[in-house]
Amino acid sequence: MDPVGIMQGRLSPPVKGALQAFPLDTWEEEFPLARRAGLACIEWIYEKATAAENPIASDAGIRRIHRLSAEHGIGVQSICADYFMEAPLAREGDASREENARHLCWLVSRAELLGADHIVLPFVDASSLRTGTEIGILTDLFRLLVPALEDAGVALDLESDLPPERVAGILSSVGHPRVRANYDIGNSASLGYDPEHELGLISTWLGSIHVKDRVGKGGSVLLGTGDADFPTCFRLIRAAGFRGPYILQAQRDPSASELDLAIRNRRFVEGYLAGA
Repeated sequence: MDPVGIMQGRLSPPVKGALQAFPLDTWEEEFPLARRAGLACIEWIYEKATAAENPIASDAGIRRIHRLSAEHGIGVQSICADYFMEAPLAREGDASREENARHLCWLVSRAELLGADHIVLPFVDASSLRTGTEIGILTDLFRLLVPALEDAGVALDLESDLPPERVAGILSSVGHPRVRANYDIGNSASLGYDPEHELGLISTWLGSIHVKDRVGKGGSVLLGTGDADFPTCFRLIRAAGFRGPYILQAQRDPSASELDLAIRNRRFVEGYLAGA
C-alpha cells in the first residue's frame, strides 16, 4: 500500500483556532501519535509567525527531529512552506521579493539537512499569482534555483489556484524534474476543475499530493462529504505513477480526537488506493 502521511499540526489541538499552524508546544508529541495512527510521515510546516522557533531553523533542532523520526519510524519527507504566503516570491513591486527568494534558498539547504526532498510552495489565497508578469517572475526564479535544487536533492512543488493550463505552462517552461506540481484534491474540487482534464495536463509533473475535501467554491469539509471526486483522482494519480506519500490535510472534526480522526482519514485514503 502506498504510504499515507499527515500535515503537521493535525495531530494536535488547533493553535488559536487556526485550521493549520505549526504546533510549537506539541510538535514532538506528534511523532508517537503518527505511529499510533498507522501513518508513514509528517509534512513539516514552516510559517512566518514561528519561523525563529521552528526546529528546522537550528542544527540542534534538526538533530532532535532526526532522533524522533528514527525512534518512532515516522519520516519527514516534505515541508509545507506557508512562510511564503506572507513573504511573496513573485509579487510585482514588492521590495522584499529578492530577500524572500534568498530565504527560500536557505530553506532548500535546511530541507537537505532534514532529509526532506520536497518543499511545497503555496500560491493560493493571499499569495495567488495575479498577473502574467508574476507568473514570469516565478518561472524565472524556478530556473534560477535549479542548480541549488540539484545540489540539495530537493524539489519545489508548485501549489496554485491557477487554471491547470497555466500550471502546466509554468512547469513545461522550466522543464526540470526538480520543479514539480502539488495536487490538492480538495482545492481543485472547490475551484471546479475536472480531475480528468487537470491531471491529464499536470500528471507528468506530480511531486506531492494533499488530501482534503471541499465543496464547490467553498471551504473544507470532512473527507467524503464534499465535491471531491476521490475515485477518479486516486485512479489517475496512481496511473501517473505517483506512489505517495498522500498527505492528509483534511478538515478537523470537533466530535473526534485528532488521533481518531487521523486513523479514520488514513483508512479512507487506503480504501480508495486499494480500489485504484
